[in-house]
Amino acid sequence: MWLALNELHPTTRRLLAARAVRSVAQGALVADLSLYLHALHWSGLQIGLTLTAGGLIAAFLSLFIGVASDRFKRKPFLLYNEGFTILCGLAPLVFASPAVLAAAIIVGGFGRGSNGSAGPFAPAEQSWLAEAAPAVNRGWIYSLNSAVGFFGMTLGALLAILPAFWLQSLGPRLAYSPIFMIVVLGGFMNLWLLSRAQELRPEPESRVSAKVLRTAPAHHFENHILYRLFQLNTINGLSIGLTGTLIAYWFALRFHVGPGAIAPMMAATFALTGITSILAGRLTQRHGLVSSVVWSRGLGVLLLVVLPLMPWFWLAALIYMLRLASSGASLGARQAQVVSLMRDERRGLAVSVNAASFQVPQSIGPGIAGPMIAAGMFLTPFYIAAGLQLLYVIGYERVFRRHEWIGMDP
Repeated sequence: MWLALNELHPTTRRLLAARAVRSVAQGALVADLSLYLHALHWSGLQIGLTLTAGGLIAAFLSLFIGVASDRFKRKPFLLYNEGFTILCGLAPLVFASPAVLAAAIIVGGFGRGSNGSAGPFAPAEQSWLAEAAPAVNRGWIYSLNSAVGFFGMTLGALLAILPAFWLQSLGPRLAYSPIFMIVVLGGFMNLWLLSRAQELRPEPESRVSAKVLRTAPAHHFENHILYRLFQLNTINGLSIGLTGTLIAYWFALRFHVGPGAIAPMMAATFALTGITSILAGRLTQRHGLVSSVVWSRGLGVLLLVVLPLMPWFWLAALIYMLRLASSGASLGARQAQVVSLMRDERRGLAVSVNAASFQVPQSIGPGIAGPMIAAGMFLTPFYIAAGLQLLYVIGYERVFRRHEWIGMDP
């Protein structure tokens, strides 16, 4: 059944609110960052490699943070994330150096469109969210978590229209500075929200010893799942990295449009994806987590093939909207599947493996696609990505179908 917001645990509501706030800045950045760098005369290779570096650092950090959050508290890691975000948002406002801008993008994880995720600290975020989410409702709660992220990105993408009005008169740096102000304000809001949230799990010393956990039969099952997840996410991450991170850059070069056209299109896309995420949450309760993922991502493969063939901006934008709304709807279901197959003592590890195995190949994608797009190869990244997505859908169905209804707390 559907859960009303007032029926959710207060900690769950605060985590959802923090994700919504965080996603506003991410929506603005995913719409405008590559356009900003292009306006500063950065090459496609420079843009791609900068985004690649940010993704790789986030992926490696998430492995350590996931393990650490299992052993210690999860709340401090989320507070650290907001502090780093504030500093990285301030840096481009204070300094004009391209090196400082690149460092802020890399450390802050800007421009990757993470749907409100806490970047390398996401393992702590998702594990904390699972504490107050009954297993039977996790598909719905994680889909709602995904939906509020997309709705926040909708607002951020609408705000990304602003530089279009000021670009000619103020120049790129001043015209795009409000985007970084949104980052800073969001960080301060989340420090307040998360500082008042409560952790619900026992203190570390009261948990089962690590030696007992390693010898438990469940431990071997979890290792098998993590290994399969690593394989699948490598394929999925590279596919998304080839087409997702630089989509605004692709539209700009393919159809010669700017933020005034791209930002509203992306706002509509995120809004539609938020709606389909909520519907996907309903489907997970009726048909299971795996079925929701397979059907939504399968449709996304077909749309990914069609998208680069569109001759007009408005038609390509429509296909892009439908494609992201279809594929993005399964995000919450996939996250719920991971945390539901793991015990609380290893959820941080599981989420970090899930994140890192996706983020590393995703980070490589812009470094490959950026030079292709700059060279006018507008079809190739999409067809490579579509082939990889098809392999991912087939593999996901085969690996997780047998665990379709697993999800009860141990």
